[in-house]
Amino acid sequence: MKRFLPFSASDESHLFLTSGLALYLPRPMNETKSYSPGLEGVIAAETSLSFLDTEQEEIVIRGYDLLALIRQKGYSDVVGLLLDGELPAPQRRAEIETEMTKAEVPPRVYEILKLLPSQMHAMDRLRTAVSALAGFDPEANSADPASEKNRAPRVIGQIAQIVANLHHIAQGSSPERFSPEYSLAENFLRVLVRRPVSAAEVRAFEQSLIAYSEHELPNSTFAARVVASTLSDMYGALTAAVASLKGPLHGGANEAVMYMLLEAKNSQGLEALIRQKLAKKERIMGFGHRVYMRRMDPRAQLLKEVLQNLVQAAGRGQEYVEMCQVGEDIMRTEKGLYPNLDYYAAPVYYLLGIPIELYTPIFFAARTVGLLAHIIEQHSENRLYRPRVLYKGPRGKKI
Repeated sequence: MKRFLPFSASDESHLFLTSGLALYLPRPMNETKSYSPGLEGVIAAETSLSFLDTEQEEIVIRGYDLLALIRQKGYSDVVGLLLDGELPAPQRRAEIETEMTKAEVPPRVYEILKLLPSQMHAMDRLRTAVSALAGFDPEANSADPASEKNRAPRVIGQIAQIVANLHHIAQGSSPERFSPEYSLAENFLRVLVRRPVSAAEVRAFEQSLIAYSEHELPNSTFAARVVASTLSDMYGALTAAVASLKGPLHGGANEAVMYMLLEAKNSQGLEALIRQKLAKKERIMGFGHRVYMRRMDPRAQLLKEVLQNLVQAAGRGQEYVEMCQVGEDIMRTEKGLYPNLDYYAAPVYYLLGIPIELYTPIFFAARTVGLLAHIIEQHSENRLYRPRVLYKGPRGKKI
């Protein structure tokens, strides 16, 4: 692991060498320095993992177009790509799949989940479980990138199993283990819905996992990197990411979208509901994105195709295709806003029979590989995050 001085010289500092030691003296903060609310547009990290190219309308994952990966590859391929830097050969892919599906969740983690109130938000229960996993990993306190990379497939499998069993445990059922007979995606879906699943359903679910797997530096990934920058362990960083993802402005939007569709009941109802919300200046979940701004999230367009394919294969659910199109048309015309990934992922999950409370936990389980890749990258070339503020309070008060 590369080690660096805790501070480096820049136009914002003075660096002196005294007796072989680096002495950092910060300059007074320039009050004219630009301020970006929410850090919008601020470059906070260098990465070789992913990039949102809004000009080309492409999401780049280790050099590949994410949409091509969703259409042509499986989830374990993307896991290998993010962890290793290249698409895995068949043997490596099989190794990753085996490590993920054979991963065991410590029984005591499930015991902890059983003790939590059943009405507790699923993301709060997941946050507790992710934190508890650290207690059963002998290398938990390591911030060594090589160790983290080796453990990553197991952790991905563990978190997927926890999410798949969250609802069942809250309902008083016993957790189920994954089977090496199936892929991670099929295991995940089978345990989630506890019924036989078709190849079309598995493929739709797997494509959603890939779509959620990595997306540059959203709030939860930034939260994970900030924690990791202290050289804290990956479980601490992942726990911070769960807490971030719970918020409806980030990961909770997919749940809100489905509740909106169910409230509306049909296309006419959705149009009336959206127009009512717009008149009240209420936020319509599932639309707009900090990065894409006035463009459609490329992942949303692909999940729209996934929804249509799933409806065609299942022979039901056409009303959700029609409803979503009506909502998309209204928001584009009235507000110039386009759907994001959550807008079309919600009805896909609903048609698969997945409980709505698990939509955001599934988002996190799918994103675990991207988060771990960022944590590993942060630990490989670390620099502690320590931004400054624009002070707006009073000065000169006397005691």
